[in-house]
Amino acid sequence: MIKSSITALSLPFVNGRSFTVRVFVPEREEGERLPVIYMTDGQNLFEDDEVEFGTWKTDRAIADERQSSGKAAIIVGVHNNVGPKERAEDLAPASIGRFFGPPQMIEAFEPRGEQFDSFVINTLMPCVEESFPVMKGRANTAFCGSSSGGLQALFTGLTHPDIFSAVGALSPALFMYDPGDVESWLKNTIKEEMPFLYLYSGGADQMEEHIRGGVEQIGGVLEGLYPEGKLKKVIMPEQKHNEQAWELIFKDFLSIFLSN
Repeated sequence: MIKSSITALSLPFVNGRSFTVRVFVPEREEGERLPVIYMTDGQNLFEDDEVEFGTWKTDRAIADERQSSGKAAIIVGVHNNVGPKERAEDLAPASIGRFFGPPQMIEAFEPRGEQFDSFVINTLMPCVEESFPVMKGRANTAFCGSSSGGLQALFTGLTHPDIFSAVGALSPALFMYDPGDVESWLKNTIKEEMPFLYLYSGGADQMEEHIRGGVEQIGGVLEGLYPEGKLKKVIMPEQKHNEQAWELIFKDFLSIFLSN
């Protein structure tokens, strides 16, 4: 039996920047390969992280899933190593639509979601697949994130249905966009074969109330467009915009991804 491990990488992004990436490989048998979940905010994912708002405890979720179902996954977390504005820009695809906000704020906003998407597909995934014991192919690959990371997961997963079989769009920050533009983007993006989409929102604070409106809106749109059996929408009004809520929901997303 090979013990679990966390490996840190530094991979190039844009404009001379790089991302810290951590890869968690759970305990496994010699020669065993595992499905993989790519995630945003890698600094908030593991039990031993010392962060202000807590973590998702994804490594604990993997251990629990292994014990209950015999299945496990590798977690690849891309760190947010910049400030809130830069993080929002990194995880905001311009092609979804027009941004909301004061004109001076919008003028200063530089969305880089498409570049982040390219980083995941063309830099991160080849590196991980070459260096770690992942099972390759669509059926074994998922993307998950929360808030702006949930927005990016939605974009990347739906843009590449040939690469991802499951997407966790948890508390996606859709309120940043014109609702009509989001609806148009969805209608133009959805194809016959799409990944399983897990949409989640809480509702117990102001941020989750904003997010809930966007999730309800696109949930209604998707129910008429998305392939049957591929959409799960979860609203938990008692949950706030925090890692404790996403820790809870991630367990369900993980179980669904691995069971399929």
